[in-house]
Amino acid sequence: MTTPVTITRAQLFEIDTRGNQKSGTTPVTVQFNPETLKVSYANQVIPPNPGGANDQRGTGATQFVGKGTTKLSVQLWFDVTALAPTDQTKDVRELTQKVVYFMIPQELPTDRTQLIPPACCFSWGTFVFRGVVDSIEQSLEFFSPDGLPLRASLSLSMTQQDILRFMPKQGGATSLPSPGTQPLTQAAAGATLPGMASNLGADWHGIAAANGIEDPLRLDAGAFINLNVGGSGGISASASLNASVNVSAGGEGSIGASLGIGGNQR
Repeated sequence: MTTPVTITRAQLFEIDTRGNQKSGTTPVTVQFNPETLKVSYANQVIPPNPGGANDQRGTGATQFVGKGTTKLSVQLWFDVTALAPTDQTKDVRELTQKVVYFMIPQELPTDRTQLIPPACCFSWGTFVFRGVVDSIEQSLEFFSPDGLPLRASLSLSMTQQDILRFMPKQGGATSLPSPGTQPLTQAAAGATLPGMASNLGADWHGIAAANGIEDPLRLDAGAFINLNVGGSGGISASASLNASVNVSAGGEGSIGASLGIGGNQR
C-alpha cells in the first residue's frame, strides 16, 4: 500500500521584532505552491569621482555605502472553484485580502501617529524569508456569470534590509535563518535615526555605523534597526555586486532543489 505524499504548503505570517510569529496572528497558507521564487541581491555603491582622488582603474575604486538588500518576488494563485464543496467563498478577493493585509500600514506601538508596514515572513519548507511586503499586483482572471471574480494571481515583492545568506549544515541538511537575539525597532514613515536615538538618549552615530546606515535622515519605512548597538563601523571598499538569482523550484541544479523545495506541487 502506497503511503500518501504530504505536500508542504508555503505560508505567510506576521512577525514580531525578534523575527518570530506575532502572538495572536494566524498564518496565511497559500492555496497553490509557487512554481518559481526569484531572489535578487543588491548593494548600494558609489562610482569613482571623475578626476577625483578615487578615480582609479579597476573595481577597487567602487565603494559600498550600505548593508545591501535582498528582494523576494513570487507569484501566488487563488481559485474559489478549487475549494472544497463545503466552502461558501464566492469571491476570490476574500482569499487574496488575507495577503493584501501585509501591505496595510499599522500604528507604531510607541507612537500612534506614525505608521509602519507589518513585518512578514514567507516560509516554504527550508526556505525562509523575513522582510516587508513593498508591492502587490493583483490580476483577476476568471469571473462568474454574475460578475464575481473567481480566480486571481498575486505578484508579491518583499524586501529584507540585509543580504540573505544560505548556510547548509554538514551532511547536506539545511538550517533555517535564526531570528535575532536582540529586539529590533521598525522605522516609521518619515522617521530619522537621530530622532529615534534621541528617545533613548543614545548616540545615533554609533547606531548608524553598527547598522550600516548611510543616510540617517532617510530611513526606509518598516526597516528593522538595532538601537541597542553602538561603537564604530566603516564603509568597506570592494567590488560592486548586483546579482539576481532565479530559483526554479525543483529544477536540476537549482537553488530550489538544494533547499528541498518540490516543483509544481499543488
